[in-house]
Amino acid sequence: MIVNYNGNLIEDSLLNLGVENRAFKYGDGIFETIKVVNKKVIFWEDHYFRLMASMRMLRMKIPMEFTLEFLEEEIQKTITTSESSEIRIRLNVYRKDGGLYKPNTNEVDYLIEAKELKASSSKSEYRIDLFKDFYNYSGLLSTVKTTNRMLNTLAAVFAEENDLDNCVLLNERKGVVEAINGNIFIVKGTTIKTPAISEGCIKGIIRKKVIEILEKNEDYSIEETTISPFEIQKADEVFITNAIKGIQSVTNYRKKEFKVDIASKISKNLAVLTFTS
Repeated sequence: MIVNYNGNLIEDSLLNLGVENRAFKYGDGIFETIKVVNKKVIFWEDHYFRLMASMRMLRMKIPMEFTLEFLEEEIQKTITTSESSEIRIRLNVYRKDGGLYKPNTNEVDYLIEAKELKASSSKSEYRIDLFKDFYNYSGLLSTVKTTNRMLNTLAAVFAEENDLDNCVLLNERKGVVEAINGNIFIVKGTTIKTPAISEGCIKGIIRKKVIEILEKNEDYSIEETTISPFEIQKADEVFITNAIKGIQSVTNYRKKEFKVDIASKISKNLAVLTFTS
């Protein structure tokens, strides 16, 4: 696999990240997961501005060349040799090597990985449950996609051990935050709720797009609010959103079975928005 390290294309087996790498040592890095379809970088502006906001929040020095156009060109350069119609991009940005907790510099390196997405058939059942071993603490730092994903990793192990497809993460107030790999929406009647950013969820790109779609739809009302796990049990539908899958309907939560009708309608609207934006 070819990766792009600071603008240089290298075989991944030849890439040498040293023991002083801060993303490895301290989780001192952030990343964007981006989908490319037929060479088009999907919702690129939204990903770019989220990346810039995250870098500013983490006091990283944004290089002068880090323009919208520059980074898109670097992504396109990375996928030049790929013949796949759908590609998963991970754009990593982390502080340069050196220092202990206090870094030697706030300047950054970047690494772009590209992996071909294989077609996968949708599962007829998609089961979730709560992950209660550890909490995702509310606050602005939790809204940033840092390279510290230990909570998500432990939840994914728990899901595997319990024959689940995903888990719901909770904050210290035991409110619903998000799923392991995406934001969560809960449907009850014509009201659709998703955890507010203040609950500690990632500022998901597809989350943002779904909210925009629903705000223009007079048939439904969208609320960004606090959600208790009890509301999942009472919901008509539940779905999860992320940049790669788009919208994933949940069919089962414990003994509760959900419909998938509204998520299917929103998926169609999202597909239109994806290729007209």
